[in-house]
Amino acid sequence: MKIDNHNRPSSQAAPHRIVIVGGGAGGLELATRLGNTVGRDGLARIILVDRSPTHFWKPLLHEAASGQIDPASHQIEYAAQAKWNNFHFEQGELEQVDRAQRLVMVGATADVDGHEVVPRRVLHFDRLVLSLGSVTNFFGVPGAEQHALSLENVVQAEQFRRKLLGACVRANHVRVSRGRQGDATVSINVIGAGATGVELAAALRSTVRLLSDYRLHALDPVRDIRIRLIESGPRVLPALSERMSARAQEHLARLQVDVLTGTRVAEVQANAIVTGAGEQLPGDITIWAAGVAGPPVLKALDGLALNGLGQVMVSATLQTQTDPNVFAMGDCAACPASSNGGFLPPRAQVAHQQAVFLSNALMQDIRGRPIPAFTYRDLGTLLSFGRNGAVGHLASGVMSRTVFVEGWAASVMYKMLYRKHLLVLTGFTRMALDTASHWLRSRISPAIKLH
Repeated sequence: MKIDNHNRPSSQAAPHRIVIVGGGAGGLELATRLGNTVGRDGLARIILVDRSPTHFWKPLLHEAASGQIDPASHQIEYAAQAKWNNFHFEQGELEQVDRAQRLVMVGATADVDGHEVVPRRVLHFDRLVLSLGSVTNFFGVPGAEQHALSLENVVQAEQFRRKLLGACVRANHVRVSRGRQGDATVSINVIGAGATGVELAAALRSTVRLLSDYRLHALDPVRDIRIRLIESGPRVLPALSERMSARAQEHLARLQVDVLTGTRVAEVQANAIVTGAGEQLPGDITIWAAGVAGPPVLKALDGLALNGLGQVMVSATLQTQTDPNVFAMGDCAACPASSNGGFLPPRAQVAHQQAVFLSNALMQDIRGRPIPAFTYRDLGTLLSFGRNGAVGHLASGVMSRTVFVEGWAASVMYKMLYRKHLLVLTGFTRMALDTASHWLRSRISPAIKLH
């Protein structure tokens, strides 16, 4: 095992060591903000750990899965981001934490042939921030983990996209070889009608129409390709307002997505799902978007207190209830919501606000000042239907109410969310150049990824 000498136990004059594990929306933003403040000034050494070499903004995964964007053009290289923003990057998977010795064990990395590139390492820390995101929660449904796809990262998004493309081309070949029409020849089941499920179902309808336009298949995009959105609750978007739910239902109806509410999935099979009522629904592809849980590695981290979903229990300061030197943020953290006594939802804006809070709180901590309490402000929700518009509600400072938006205004606001994320990470110039490059690429490339 390699011990990183750059992170050996510090003398009194050595800089503070802050290790951030997980380079998602919150973790990378926190590393960037700290790197450009206490890291730049030499007050702290900031180390970001992630098993992947690149960052991808998770709210875009449904667009990558539907082929409407090329994820390679939307990824940020951690090593480059570290160089430009005064922090250090270590690639590897978190294996264990020794809180008594303040050590983080990072697993070895390997090349495509399985040969070890970097051995297992040990990093020392003064403060540790866990920003590990979440994993799919299959809720113990038989066959779900084996036969349903997840949408947690770019690799899984690409796997889904290839399966979709293959299913359409294969069904088209069967249609041509048999020379006859038939019922829906491709069935796609999206389980879970939260924001991810709704956005994915809408994007898929656009995708199959574009595949037909590019003549990759001669199937009828509606009659021959059936998209089902399955929700156990009484309505889509159960965590959002009834108005948002109703508008989403209207959009899905116009897109001819079959919405099955009040439908519990009892089993997932290789080519079908079985409902709680015993009905069997064919499925060439099934994707599970019905819930999230904390990553399994958290259960092995030296006795950290977890909630029922496997998320790290934290206080209002985002410090873990077990150890004040260990913080948790984003989807992996069970952060108390002051409004209802529950926990904050796993949303990108929660991770963003926690990153802003922790960047300031850890600077106060380095200077020996007390850490304040985190306060979350819900700024609203925007939901995209791809080329078919967007809807949302936004917080208003006037009369403490929310404002409902839809149409072109909502679509522009939705696109600006990603640009705001890039602005925070890369600055205005790089964000503007990136925006321009994507616009130019859209003028010379197909509207969808075709291979």
